[in-house]
Amino acid sequence: MGEQPIYTTRAHVFQIDPTTKKNWVPASKQAVTVSYFYDSTRNSYRIISVDGSKVIINSTITPNMTFTKTSQKFGQWADSRANTVFGLGFASEQQLAKFSEKFQEVKEAAKLARDKSQDKVDALSNHSQESGQETPSSNQASSINGTDDEKIFHVEPEAAVLQTENEHLKSSVEQSNTNAKKWETELQTLRENNARLVDALQESSANVESWKKQLGACKEESDTLREKIAQLEVQCNEADQEKQQNSQLSVRVQELETELHEKEQELENLRKQAEIIPQLMAECESITAKLQTAETKNKELAGRVEGLQLDIDDSQQKQGNMKGELKKFMDLLDGKIDELHEFRQGLSKLGVDN
Repeated sequence: MGEQPIYTTRAHVFQIDPTTKKNWVPASKQAVTVSYFYDSTRNSYRIISVDGSKVIINSTITPNMTFTKTSQKFGQWADSRANTVFGLGFASEQQLAKFSEKFQEVKEAAKLARDKSQDKVDALSNHSQESGQETPSSNQASSINGTDDEKIFHVEPEAAVLQTENEHLKSSVEQSNTNAKKWETELQTLRENNARLVDALQESSANVESWKKQLGACKEESDTLREKIAQLEVQCNEADQEKQQNSQLSVRVQELETELHEKEQELENLRKQAEIIPQLMAECESITAKLQTAETKNKELAGRVEGLQLDIDDSQQKQGNMKGELKKFMDLLDGKIDELHEFRQGLSKLGVDN
């Protein structure tokens, strides 16, 4: 019947990096089919996975192998014949648990098959040794103790046994030759698969190097972009500062325009006041003339006061009345004179200021 699949699942396939022996290298770009195969002719089990036309797993299970769960969805096993470590990443914990259970079952079955094969080899070896030891003793006994007819009688059964054993050995040898041819064919197939795996590994290594170069180029480009971003941020900060300075300058210009407008209004007021100055000067001269006239009148009034003082001596009755009136008049006159003096001083200051 040849090899038949006994269990199939899907997983992401990885292999250990042959250089570092630490990092995992993806053997498939996506989840692929991973199957257990049973070879009834050889009584052996294999795990096989193919990505397109590329064989990425061809691992014969032996009793010494161990499948280890390294995380909730990842497991691995070492294949000494392929000189590598395979890793499988599953979509769920249930798939990992089922694959691990199947690995243990196949491992036990491979162990039983090995034990049975060893028992058969031991039995054939022991039987051959016993046959080789019994034949000389039987011939010797029959040649010593019997006649020629007895010898023939004893030899014929022994010859039949030997012939049967020889035929059995011939069939075993033929079977062994057949198995040897099959093993040679299988060995050739394994060599071809190993060559493909080596090519795939080299291709993966080349891809890794290419990816590393691309990653380095991306890092350099990222660093360049970061530097450009930093420069743009600095330029943006400078632009923000310039905007702030421009806004401050705009505010200052508005303030200066307001001050200029106020100064222009003050200048216009001063011009209007300068136009009024001649009128004020004329008024000042008029007031000065009036003040002189008032002083003249004051002198006349002073003469009159003296005359009145003389008249007071003449009449005491009139003197009392006249004193009161004169006092009032003098107070009023003094006030007027003070006002005239203050007004004159004000005019003098105004003329000096202008």
